[in-house]
Amino acid sequence: MADPKNMTDEEKMAAEWASMESGGDAGGAGAGDATARVLNQDEIDSLLGFDGASGGGDGTSGMQAIINSALVSYERLPMLEIVFDRLVRMLTTSLRNFTSDNVEVSLDVITSTRFGDYVNSIPLPAMLAVFKAEQWDNFGLLTVDSALIYSIVDVLLGGRRGTAAMRIEGRPYTTIERNLVERLVAVVLGDLSASFDPISKVNFRFERLETNPRFATIARPANAAIIAKLRIDMEDRGGRLELLLPYATLEPVREMLLQQFMGEKFGRDSIWEGHLATELWATDVDIHAVVDEQVMTLQDVLDFRVGTRFMLNATPESEIMVLCGPERLFRGRMGRRGQNVAVMIERKINKYEEG
Repeated sequence: MADPKNMTDEEKMAAEWASMESGGDAGGAGAGDATARVLNQDEIDSLLGFDGASGGGDGTSGMQAIINSALVSYERLPMLEIVFDRLVRMLTTSLRNFTSDNVEVSLDVITSTRFGDYVNSIPLPAMLAVFKAEQWDNFGLLTVDSALIYSIVDVLLGGRRGTAAMRIEGRPYTTIERNLVERLVAVVLGDLSASFDPISKVNFRFERLETNPRFATIARPANAAIIAKLRIDMEDRGGRLELLLPYATLEPVREMLLQQFMGEKFGRDSIWEGHLATELWATDVDIHAVVDEQVMTLQDVLDFRVGTRFMLNATPESEIMVLCGPERLFRGRMGRRGQNVAVMIERKINKYEEG
């Protein structure tokens, strides 16, 4: 064997390849055992989130964390963001007129989650307004937190500025508080309907007001929903307003919400379509009036000579079929117009009609 010190780079590379091939042939099974690694039971349990330091058996990591993840990744709806921006602008003006106070409305975040996870995360006490999208035949949810409830009540009943709204915990909401919140919800739903007008005509109708999230269930817990969180500030008072729309509610207008801008045609060119339609109407086509059709052998056709006659199974009163290529178009009667043979169209042929 040559001395490695006196070998060229090419010879060293060839020697390495030769040694690798010989090692693989001689100990293929051993090499496979050395590279392969089998997980033990503890590692499998840790991966699945059943046990171990990473899982702890609570289903918050590993495979269980993937299955039960609250993060729902769904397609983005760009036009819906524009709708909510429009809602913020309209709601700012409407609430200023509603409260006769300086109101600022801001959009904190638009996110998606499962309906069950959202209901379990609602901080109580709160009021949940269930509303129905009449044209879409589905429901939505509007959550008003306690801070906004007491702020609205304080403002509408003449509370002094500069003092925080008094909160009395541990008691149900009174009839006056519920009625004032219903008026607030009516204002919000009116602006929400107007915000969707450029996309689709829809009327959001108030259904009922609940204080227990269990009674405000409008979708299955695993169903995905869009949540828009709004912040309403009235100088030193205010609170949060959360709007939830299940994806099933938005399904009738999903195609329009996927647009990047209003009126997007998804690649369609209306100018070209109009030009194509104009040219098609001006196109010349050949049509044929068929008196009769007969089935003959090829030998009979080859025997045709000048002067050959064959009988047609048609009379002067028989129907004539008008064709354009292989397509049957009309049925009519043969006649004469001046010095020309003509066909009078009597009815259109249904494409499912047999010849």
